[in-house]
Amino acid sequence: MRVLCAVAAIALLTGPAAYAQQMPQMNLMPEVKSKTPEQIEAEKRRDAAYQESLKKIPDAKASSDPWGSVRSDTPKASASTKPPAKPRIKTGRNVN
Repeated sequence: MRVLCAVAAIALLTGPAAYAQQMPQMNLMPEVKSKTPEQIEAEKRRDAAYQESLKKIPDAKASSDPWGSVRSDTPKASASTKPPAKPRIKTGRNVN
């Protein structure tokens, strides 16, 4: 409890000091630069080459799982299920 009070006191004392300092002004959105026609053409060529390379990738084959035929698709419910545990009753005294 003392630690919580100490943390709260420190937070209350240092809070106004943090707001007293001025934050530097930062421009997070610099001016948008347009692309030159050469850059646009180069980007189109790059995209076309990328799409062409995607077509060359072979399709994925079937799974090569060696235990696939042994395992069942869905797990069966086990016959010996444990009953849910009873909740512990608190007595009001601590036993260590």
